[in-house]
Amino acid sequence: MHTVTVVGTQWGDEGKGKVTDYLAANAEVVVRYQGGNNAGHTIKFDGKKFALHLIPSGVFNESTINILGNGMVINPLALFEEMDMLEKANVSTKSIMVSNRAHVILSYHQTMDKLFEALRSDEKRVGTTAKGIGPAYMEKASRQGLRMCDFVDEVAFSEHLDQHLPYVNVLLKTFGEETIDKDALLKRYKPYQLRLKPYVQDTARILYDAIAADKKVLFEGAQGTMLCTDHGTYPYVTSSSPTAASVALNTGISPKSIQTVVGVSKAYTTRVGGGVFATEFTGALADQIRTQGNEFGTTTGRPRRIGWIDTVVLRHALRTNGLSSLAVMLLDVLKGVHPLKICVAYKLDGDMIDYVPASIKVYERCEPVYIELDGFSEDISGVTSYDKLPGNARQYIEKIEDLVGVSASIVSVGPDRKQTIIRESFFK
Repeated sequence: MHTVTVVGTQWGDEGKGKVTDYLAANAEVVVRYQGGNNAGHTIKFDGKKFALHLIPSGVFNESTINILGNGMVINPLALFEEMDMLEKANVSTKSIMVSNRAHVILSYHQTMDKLFEALRSDEKRVGTTAKGIGPAYMEKASRQGLRMCDFVDEVAFSEHLDQHLPYVNVLLKTFGEETIDKDALLKRYKPYQLRLKPYVQDTARILYDAIAADKKVLFEGAQGTMLCTDHGTYPYVTSSSPTAASVALNTGISPKSIQTVVGVSKAYTTRVGGGVFATEFTGALADQIRTQGNEFGTTTGRPRRIGWIDTVVLRHALRTNGLSSLAVMLLDVLKGVHPLKICVAYKLDGDMIDYVPASIKVYERCEPVYIELDGFSEDISGVTSYDKLPGNARQYIEKIEDLVGVSASIVSVGPDRKQTIIRESFFK
């Protein structure tokens, strides 16, 4: 059995797209297991740049099967917009399979997403992408959701709307919004039903057979551990669990099939939207890192908040995911930053702690405790082996390894595939 899971260890945007794209070159199956088009992977190679929001990174390899798992919520319009973009760039999408148990996002989910967020006071807003993710997961949990197997069945879709639209329209009326006409909705989505039907399959069975046949399988998540509904900075989180623990449930395989888990971390930390962020800093240095790292959301374009690397958060991710190793990304962005700070603990009401508090109010009182290391001034974007990195850059990586308790199997020194230092073999 050969399975590798890629997870984010921070608040998302860590560079998982590049890692999954790199590992997908040797994978026979790549599976996205949660979230929707609120996520964004930016992949760069051969002078080309692709922003993927739903489709697994293995799509660039013609021989790789790409599965959108049952734990996802999928907007058919967004899916085909992405597929059309790839086809125009001469990237085949024939290898894509969509789980028949995945849930569907319709237009009214996006409307409700905006309305629910508007009810929150400014300081309590989550910072949703307004893609309809939360309302779709709400309906799934309340047993009112629409699954792919029913969406592509004209009779089942019509019957679902008969049962569900009265509920939706009551909500819309409450907000003073225009209600949904069933016939208009059916007409709008019929082309997508017909086009999507050949892609919808029982992917859990396909995945089980692939693992049983000792295929090389890569699982890729969206967002990061600190945005997990259970183990993140609730309520400033996403609507699903991006952790390795959710892979089995969200793809239909056994937990025993989860083997190597690579935790992706930036060499610093970023966050989009509201919520506590202990190591955040602002000013000229934050602006410099934001510019050098192109720290603007792939999906929203919003500028990301900037902070020092936080090993309390990384150890939380280690415990939650069972990390086998780290992939440290965007190390090149820290060129010229002196000194480099690493958060090693928090001070809470005068006491030192080494955990992420469950309560946001308590977490907000935590002060980061830092150590400082000398920075590096050399351009590392062309370095191809770890031992060729400047001594201070290696010292920084090795200190993170010591503090977190796992090795850095991957170090990224630039956005292109080729700008990747691999220190450990995968899919052995």
